[in-house]
Amino acid sequence: MVQKRYQKDITEEFRKKIMTKAYQSSIEDSKLQVLNVVNVEEGDITPDAAATFTVTVDVHPEFDLPELEGDATTTESTESTDEEVEQTLQNMRSERADFKVVEREAKKSDYVKLTYEGSIDGKSILEIVPDKQIYGKVPQTWEEVEGENEGLIPGLGKALGGMKVGDKKDVDVTFPAEFAAAEDLAGKSAVYGVEVLEVRERELPEIDEEFLKAHQADDLDGLKANIANNIKLQKDSRNRTEQRRQVTEALIEKVSFHAPESLVENETQSVLRQFVDQNMRQGVTQEQLEGDKEALYANARKAGESRVVSQLILAKIAEAEKVTVEEADMNQFIYQQAMRSGQAPDKFIKEIAKDREQLRSIQQSILLDKALDLVVAKSTVTEAAAKSE
Repeated sequence: MVQKRYQKDITEEFRKKIMTKAYQSSIEDSKLQVLNVVNVEEGDITPDAAATFTVTVDVHPEFDLPELEGDATTTESTESTDEEVEQTLQNMRSERADFKVVEREAKKSDYVKLTYEGSIDGKSILEIVPDKQIYGKVPQTWEEVEGENEGLIPGLGKALGGMKVGDKKDVDVTFPAEFAAAEDLAGKSAVYGVEVLEVRERELPEIDEEFLKAHQADDLDGLKANIANNIKLQKDSRNRTEQRRQVTEALIEKVSFHAPESLVENETQSVLRQFVDQNMRQGVTQEQLEGDKEALYANARKAGESRVVSQLILAKIAEAEKVTVEEADMNQFIYQQAMRSGQAPDKFIKEIAKDREQLRSIQQSILLDKALDLVVAKSTVTEAAAKSE
């Protein structure tokens, strides 16, 4: 009675044990280095009979490591210039700027409150892109006069100089040939009727005791020294990122093997999701992504294959060079990730401890990073000549 009631569960457990044992035995006998199980085709598995089933796997490709010494890398000087320090200082002042209303014509760096309505060949832009009202008609918005960064409407900020409250003006605008935010406007010439509602002048704060204290400096020289040091750290970080990219590309060029298809496809899908998320955050619609899906997939597959190849090379380097993940490496990773996510390190540890697969993935990522850093350390470095202004 008991056997009859639980026969299905007993049979399933029997099948799993037989398949697991047979699979592990086959791997040990064949000495295969399995990367991924691609497919399992179950056959007949019954008591007192030979079991048959087929497991398709991707294995580690065979390749020889290249010489790791002497890859050429190029970096930029990490020294800050007086111009960079001064520009950063002005940016810091701009972040704490006040904007006071002025009764005069708008000039460069002022902010103008305005209303606008656009048309193309006499047809309202609202009719052309009804789901993108911000490009058609806005009752109130702000625009910087001749700002360094282009506003939503290309060239609009450059046309506001000399206007004052109550002034009206037609502004000619040409949208870029590629305009993903509103594809139906790409390459079109439009006319925007503009009316100025208010003009505000940017008023930068004085570099006084309060300003210095807010930036943890005792005097102006100390503040500039801090700025110069921060610029150096930023350049150091960019150099490290760039060296890692150059070394990775060099490794891929020097080693040739067929990347396992299942890993490439998995990585391709991961890259594709990143592409889609990034494009949608930039305003690209689902319809536009669907129209570009072949190109998106091709680019994602190229990036995915490069990732897989570089990871396999670095894993082999880590093994050959006896690179290991130490407790200090895990502690540093945990602290950095906890800070980025705004969590307490203890809470972050508890979360990842619940997921063994995530923990294994973290350890593998750290291992590959250390292997790459090892190769970067063995590279030769040439400092690029400073660009002339």
